[in-house]
Amino acid sequence: MAYRSVFDLGAVRSEFEKAGISSRFIAPIWKYVLQNPNVDIDFDEVTSLPSAAYSLLRSKFRSSTSTLDSVFESEDNVTSKLLIRLQDGAFVEAVVMRYDTRLGRYAGKPRPGGPRSTLCISSQVGCKMGCKFCATGSMGFKRNLSSGEIVEQLVYASRISHIRNVVFMGMGEPLNNYAALVEAVQIMTGFPFQLSPKRITISTVGIIHALNKLQNDLPNVNLAISLHAPVQDIRCQIMPAARAFPLEKLMDTLLVYQRNSKQKIFIEYIMLDGVNDEEQQAHQLGKLLQTLEVVVNLIPFNPIGITNQFRTSNEQNVQRFQSVLRGFYGIRTTIRKQMGQDINGACGQLVVNIPHKGSVRSADLITDIEDLHI
Repeated sequence: MAYRSVFDLGAVRSEFEKAGISSRFIAPIWKYVLQNPNVDIDFDEVTSLPSAAYSLLRSKFRSSTSTLDSVFESEDNVTSKLLIRLQDGAFVEAVVMRYDTRLGRYAGKPRPGGPRSTLCISSQVGCKMGCKFCATGSMGFKRNLSSGEIVEQLVYASRISHIRNVVFMGMGEPLNNYAALVEAVQIMTGFPFQLSPKRITISTVGIIHALNKLQNDLPNVNLAISLHAPVQDIRCQIMPAARAFPLEKLMDTLLVYQRNSKQKIFIEYIMLDGVNDEEQQAHQLGKLLQTLEVVVNLIPFNPIGITNQFRTSNEQNVQRFQSVLRGFYGIRTTIRKQMGQDINGACGQLVVNIPHKGSVRSADLITDIEDLHI
């Protein structure tokens, strides 16, 4: 019998309602699980629940349906990659990135703050998008994660480091698992996790029909668009799924999203030598984005071990690209700091083919949720 995670809010609430149990008892159960990091908690140990709740929980739910199989640490001890085994035997990975904001600079001055940790989280096993620069696409799509399986990644990460930010930039296209994504974020922003929505970022290739409802369902979360090209033909070459989401329609959708949300939008742009990194393409990108309030995050391409099709842009081209966007178009543009390459934990590297042999597509280092440069 397959059990459900106690963090599958919809399932728990439904079973409680059928048994006449108030949903107000769910949050205390979650709090107990967080405070008692045993692999399998005996629900009888949770005090002050209605008597009917105990047998129901024992028969249908587990405090965790997944297990933390392995943790890999980078040589500099700032990146941890978590290999998580799901109850059906599939694996996903998540990445914890630690950063001291005082080491970064903004407007020529050291950033305020101190140590913080960001969790890069997965929403699917595999991915349908097939982006050619991302190892996850080589897996194909296996299945969606439940909201509980998504939240369990945060539970495991919280035992390693105090998590301040969550970025949905791991395995999968979050908006293709929309219901579970929404429920997972609602859990994370409620008791007992209590993450600020402004510290959560959802990255997407631009699923237009889902973007049209995201702002209403998850107000105040950050939106990051995996754009990666300034024109439709190049975008389709490196991101086959982009054929379903023409740039003109995507830009129109983002204008409406921003008008309603009043929030800046983050643009992710992987730098591929000779593909999308020319000065002319920087100007094309600047013109494409000039009607939006955005932050562009330039991402060095990381080797993914399955193809030699791409090379990362050299530092001179990246700096020139940044200078064009800043100087000609006044667009705030950052260059993502690379982290976790030695444990295959950098951007674009997440793929799980063989147990214990996985690598991860993480967000590298997002130094601050405000500019997606952890």
